[in-house]
Amino acid sequence: MKIHIVGASCAGSTTLGNALSAQTGLPYFDTDFYFWEPSEIPFTIKRDRDARITMLRDAVALHPNHIIGGSLVSWGNEWLAAFDLVVFLYVPPEIRIQRLKNRELERYGDIIYTDPERISAYQKFLEWAEAYDTNAPTGRSLHVHEAWLSRVTCPVLEIRGDTTVAERVELILNKMKTINPPQ
Repeated sequence: MKIHIVGASCAGSTTLGNALSAQTGLPYFDTDFYFWEPSEIPFTIKRDRDARITMLRDAVALHPNHIIGGSLVSWGNEWLAAFDLVVFLYVPPEIRIQRLKNRELERYGDIIYTDPERISAYQKFLEWAEAYDTNAPTGRSLHVHEAWLSRVTCPVLEIRGDTTVAERVELILNKMKTINPPQ
């Protein structure tokens, strides 16, 4: 079973991917690992598009069954037919943005409020994340995700609302049974 989990930043894709991996034994691959170059300040240097696609393709090729978490909408059309199930997570913006603020503070500490360069980067990131729900026709937005989801060739499970990780895992496991029933 090849599963893709997608949603806005802080919708819970990584958390769910890791939990589902622990439950099923399927390896989990996070697109952030491939999208961003390692750097002193994480998540600031984008990796070359072709390089990241090749890296992810090569990594998952070693595992006929796997989970990929994160958005692949700008990674090429090959991903539209790469999965047996796509899970779309949507969390109300006020909850998602608060999670994001909490995560950034936990991840980086007070420097996001005290260092001028980090303040600027944090504010730009927040603006980008808040714009997700404005239905912008380009970039990573709800509109773009929904358009991409309409083009995938497999079933899509939409999980909307502030559900628990356990509830999400159960929904996916139940959906997996309908796609690939036990033999």
